[in-house]
Amino acid sequence: MPRNHGGSDDLSNLQALCFRCNTAKRWEAGCVFCALEGSGRVLLENVLALCIADAYPVTPGHSLVIPRRHVADGLELHQPEWNAVVELLKLRREQLSAQDAAISGWAGLLKARGGLNSVEAAGQIVFHAHWHLIPRREGDCEEPRGGVRGVIGGRQGY
Repeated sequence: MPRNHGGSDDLSNLQALCFRCNTAKRWEAGCVFCALEGSGRVLLENVLALCIADAYPVTPGHSLVIPRRHVADGLELHQPEWNAVVELLKLRREQLSAQDAAISGWAGLLKARGGLNSVEAAGQIVFHAHWHLIPRREGDCEEPRGGVRGVIGGRQGY
């Protein structure tokens, strides 16, 4: 039930609120990702998420998908927000694949609701949930095998 009709402002009421009501609850002052609205950096968007080019790309086409609602931990998202994030990851992947035939793989994709850094100890720097979509090309690094194991030095090899 909308707040202006007697509904609560609790998180449990979030999905019942209309988009306009939810918009008022989404942003946090000082957050670099919350400030993206109207910045001209948005490549793709839907009601609950947006996609931008990474400001410091690892490879050409490196993109970020960000939920509009400010949450530090991506596991706090509601199912419709997850669906919106995955939709943009897929759309951006299709878009980049169509633009660049040299792309042969992807890193940083959402994997079973994992593949994200949550809290500083895990390497999170911007405390607004986001996912990296990193195009990979044959020969772009010496040894790609091991993937996320490279996060902790010396653990990539099997």
